[in-house]
Amino acid sequence: MRSILLTTTALLLAGPALAATAPAAYADSAAISGLGIRNIGSAEMSGRIAAIAGRAEKDGKTTLYVGAASGGVWKSEDGGTTFRPVFDKQPVASIGEIALDPTNPQTVWVGTGESWTRNSVSIGGGVYKSTDGGETWQLMGLPKTERIVRILVHPKDGNTVYVCAPGPLWSDSMDRGLYKTTDGGRTWTQIIKPANLSTGCSSVAMDPNDPEHLLAGTWDFRRTGWDFRSGGHGPNAPSGSRMMESRDGGRTWTDLNAQTRSGLPNQPWGRVEIAWAPSDPKRVYAFVENVRSALYVSEDGGKTFQERDRSQGMVWRPFYFGRLVVDPKNQDRVFKMGYHMIGSEDGGKSFTDSAQSSHADWHALWIDPTNTRHMIGGDDGGLWLTEDGGTKWRHGLNLPISQFYHVSVDDKDPYQVYGGLQDNSSWVGDQEYPGGITNSRWENLYGGDGFWAFPDPADPDYVYAEYQGGSISRINRKTLEQRDIQPKAGYKEKLRFNWNTPIHMSPNEKGTIYIGSQFLFRSRDHGQSWDRISPDLTTNNPQLQRQEESGGITVDNSAAEMHTTIYSISESPKAAGQIWVGTDDGNVQLTRDGGKSWTNLTKNLKLPKDSWISWVEASRYDPAVAYVTVDRHNSGDFQPYLFRTADYGKTWKPLIGPRTEGVRGYVHVVREDRVDPNILFVGTEFGLFMSLDGGADWAQFKPNNFPDVAVRDLAIQDRDDDLVLATHGRGIWVIDDLSPLRALTPDKLAATAVLIPGPKVQQRIQGNGGWAEGDATYVGENPPDGAVITYYQKARHVIGRMKLEVLDASGNVVDELPASKRRGLNRVVWSMRTKPPQVPPAAQIAFRSTQGERVLPGQYTVRLTKAGEVSTAPMTIGLDRRATFTLADRKAQYDAAEHVKTLFARMSKLVAQMNAARAQAAKVAADPNASPAAKAEAKAFGDKVEALRTQVVATKEGGAITGEERLREHMDYAYGAVTSTEQRPTPYALARVDALEKELSEVEAAWAALSAQGMGKVNAAAAAMGLSSVDLAEVEAEDDGARGGDVDALIRGLVGTRFTGQLAALAGKGEKE
Repeated sequence: MRSILLTTTALLLAGPALAATAPAAYADSAAISGLGIRNIGSAEMSGRIAAIAGRAEKDGKTTLYVGAASGGVWKSEDGGTTFRPVFDKQPVASIGEIALDPTNPQTVWVGTGESWTRNSVSIGGGVYKSTDGGETWQLMGLPKTERIVRILVHPKDGNTVYVCAPGPLWSDSMDRGLYKTTDGGRTWTQIIKPANLSTGCSSVAMDPNDPEHLLAGTWDFRRTGWDFRSGGHGPNAPSGSRMMESRDGGRTWTDLNAQTRSGLPNQPWGRVEIAWAPSDPKRVYAFVENVRSALYVSEDGGKTFQERDRSQGMVWRPFYFGRLVVDPKNQDRVFKMGYHMIGSEDGGKSFTDSAQSSHADWHALWIDPTNTRHMIGGDDGGLWLTEDGGTKWRHGLNLPISQFYHVSVDDKDPYQVYGGLQDNSSWVGDQEYPGGITNSRWENLYGGDGFWAFPDPADPDYVYAEYQGGSISRINRKTLEQRDIQPKAGYKEKLRFNWNTPIHMSPNEKGTIYIGSQFLFRSRDHGQSWDRISPDLTTNNPQLQRQEESGGITVDNSAAEMHTTIYSISESPKAAGQIWVGTDDGNVQLTRDGGKSWTNLTKNLKLPKDSWISWVEASRYDPAVAYVTVDRHNSGDFQPYLFRTADYGKTWKPLIGPRTEGVRGYVHVVREDRVDPNILFVGTEFGLFMSLDGGADWAQFKPNNFPDVAVRDLAIQDRDDDLVLATHGRGIWVIDDLSPLRALTPDKLAATAVLIPGPKVQQRIQGNGGWAEGDATYVGENPPDGAVITYYQKARHVIGRMKLEVLDASGNVVDELPASKRRGLNRVVWSMRTKPPQVPPAAQIAFRSTQGERVLPGQYTVRLTKAGEVSTAPMTIGLDRRATFTLADRKAQYDAAEHVKTLFARMSKLVAQMNAARAQAAKVAADPNASPAAKAEAKAFGDKVEALRTQVVATKEGGAITGEERLREHMDYAYGAVTSTEQRPTPYALARVDALEKELSEVEAAWAALSAQGMGKVNAAAAAMGLSSVDLAEVEAEDDGARGGDVDALIRGLVGTRFTGQLAALAGKGEKE
């Protein structure tokens, strides 16, 4: 991959005008990806599932593989309680099919490219195979098939596999049909070739008693930006949709139709789906889309058919709901995926709704062959599980595969994110919350397919949200009241709103909002009224406005094909009333006077026919500058296109094109950095890409945890300097603090290792949050809990020590941190905490004293030492922006905590001396050579020591919580009272510390008297027996026993919380014997 070209510091500061020449340095994907990224979910709404494969294990567990429409493959080894992604290192995220090898439980086949060909569907890249249960994958071929719907593995020969590929959706291709391999995927034979350039394989089924006996369906289909055709005759060829039979493993085929098989309907056909009953080789189910779409059933292995069902649930949207699934043990029990999944118990004679309580739009179902009441299904809303055959279902809330179209942010602290999802409404959620971002931290705003959602900058109690076709409302978040504010058509007029209608909030007039149909509308009163401020800005081509005829054999007009519409709107932040508009039919229009006049800039771009303007972005810095992205995937061109103008659209410079190295996938969005105009962010169908030199060079942002998923929108939170990503398949992601990108100057890149100064660090107020929800829930990741230290390495550190230290204002080392060794940007989090108190060991856990208090705000220095070279950077630590307390309050809290720690240190020294004395006395008392008098005296002394020790620490062994209230436990509570908040300690809390110090002094005095009286005698007795003496002054204090062992489960059981703060420090730690 080509690297990012970084110009000199002077060029970076030059502003919008990009210099012509400059010294160069390079940073590739590995260099920038260390910036890191975190996923915040959510899994509450989840996303579309296209495929499910499962296996009942011998130990009673269930292994599942779930294929998301655009979110990769997820594996569960506990029946769906937990999942982990196993396909994220592959270059595609769209999954069409998953099949398990019946001869080898570790072999998994994945067909990429979803076959449920809606307008927003992604693309695949061939068939993959894993031989280790999904841990690693190998591309086995068929990369141009684009989408795969079915994979069959021979029941006795795992090397023989059939792949059913519908093929490309938007273009002609011969790379479709039915493929077969007999060598495990090394070579493939196309055993059903396309009848024409738009016909592929829609289904294949195998006789359960004869693997050579196959039935296959083919499907003639095509989608454009303005039309969809499922079946029927194409513009240049008769329909290729049909059913075929082979009795020799695919070498020869017979066409099955109304003339050759009794009961089948007349052609032309559309999508064909076939399912063989695993328990009965004579029972075959087939759904055939035609003018009389219906379920057909064969009782003789496909020789004859009977029409069985034509209900609405059966024939609904055949292109999107096709799959049939038959119970492995009962040939009469069959399910048809649909708007709701319907099921039959009588061989298809009657059907009922089998998943009434679930989300709509079902696509996948796995039936456990060992217990057919146990089923797991997938729809547009995620995963669903039942144990009673489908009477009751529960929603899987642990797959963060939500398909966002757009994202925005507000200015709350912490800020929230807003966005709309494919078939899953519009939502607002937290990006920071104590304990993690659980599903409960997301709030549903609006229904339908969600797209744009914005907080109203004029009134934070209100949000704007929309569903398909421009149905926009203004919603009160407190009362949940919704007001429909969509602009309405005039007399005998039709407004054309895109499926993904653009909404734009003015950056210049708070509360002003824009929305586009073929016209641009503006409202200055929250949508109560609208001004039409443009003529028709599209081509208004009537040939692209025949949506009522869309669908092919089955008419399907859901607004998804609405065309000749405005698709993107951007008002210049530097010039009020200067508005750029892009349309889905290739127009770019500009007004500089608030809509009074418009200039069509399209001819200046010189775009090919049928180009789609997917994004227009007015520059933050210069009113003459704008960016335009062009999406041509609806014409079969998946290449990226990005243009820039610096003269109001008179001329355009291509920044990304088909030959641009470092960028892959058609472009959805472009954003400028908020500080440096040379830094650009681009979201494509295959990820996030960055340029640090104004678009001259690009690199993919590719952290290990971020897949090649579609990035549909980007939002920058200006105050926090975060980049928020809306992915169409893996939810919302956040890159915290973009500032290190701006620091990657040539001198930094040339250094062996160099620290990068960061922004002022906030000591965020901490609190406990969340609650125990079990393992079957997803928890989004919070920002780092501490100060983030960033440094850059030219090469991976291999030899020698690398040291990362934090120094205070006096130059004293306050902490040393483990340093990451990767090449490029690295980030390490410092807790900003002092060492925990030195708590004496005891039988009871000191919960509150498991971590030190935070260091004081002020100036610190970070020092990185590598191979003798030293790099330093300043670090400024400040209070939380939300803090109601002062630095003086923090100083009082810090001093009080440090004082308690000195008391703990005294107590630890005291207990260590007591323990040493007890041990010495015990040795004497147990020595057979000691005189009875010496034994008695040693035992008496030991008993007195133990009696005094029990005043200090809990001594009842065998339980972590003994209920003993001792000085140590009281001190623990006092420390917790001081450190539970960063505010000034209350007089009551300080008085309690003083009282405990007095108690400690009294015990110390008692111990001094006791040890002076008895320790010499015990040592003398020990010496007489040849034992060494114990010098109490030299006894070292022992560290706390409350932080050894594992008490994580214990604490969860006690408090029932997904804990943070002081309790979190105990995770993975516990009591030491």
